[in-house]
Amino acid sequence: MRFVPNAGPASGRLLRLKSLRDGTQQYGALPWRQTPMGVEILLLTSRETRRWVIPKGWPMRGCEGGECAAQEAFEEAGIEGRVSHAIGNYAYSKRLKDGSLRQLTVEVFPLEVAAELSDWPEVAERERRWFSPAEAANAVAEPELAGLIREFSAASVPPRT
Repeated sequence: MRFVPNAGPASGRLLRLKSLRDGTQQYGALPWRQTPMGVEILLLTSRETRRWVIPKGWPMRGCEGGECAAQEAFEEAGIEGRVSHAIGNYAYSKRLKDGSLRQLTVEVFPLEVAAELSDWPEVAERERRWFSPAEAANAVAEPELAGLIREFSAASVPPRT
C-alpha cells in the first residue's frame, strides 16, 4: 500500500491507495527549477544501484498520471511542486524482487519544484542533486530519458496545468 496525500503532501491528509504493479506503465516526475543561470534538473539516486534517475513509480488506484508522478517525487526526493502536462515516455528494464526483468514505459511529467523538504519517506535511501540540463542528460543511463531532458531544457518553460 502507498499513502497518497488527498490534497498534496504538505496537507497532512492522507488517503490509502494501492499501487498497481502488474502492468508495464509507470509515471515519473522531471523536477526542475528556474534560476538566474537557467533551468536546473533535480535527479536522485536509485536505492540499489545508486544510478541517477528521476522519481517514478507504479500507477495507483484513484490517481491520475501527473498526481502519481508528484506523489513519487514527494516520497523519493522530498519535493513538492506543480506538475505540467506529460512531455513524453521512455523505456527501461526494471529488476523485480524475484530477480526477473520487466520492460516498463515511464510517462514523464515536468514538476516545477516549489519546496525541498529536509525529511521525507526515502531520505535515508537516496541522494538528490541539482544538475544543469546537459549534466542531467549525461548522468542518466536511459538514452530516451536523456533525450526528454534535452528537449525539455531546449524548449520554453511548459505551461502550467
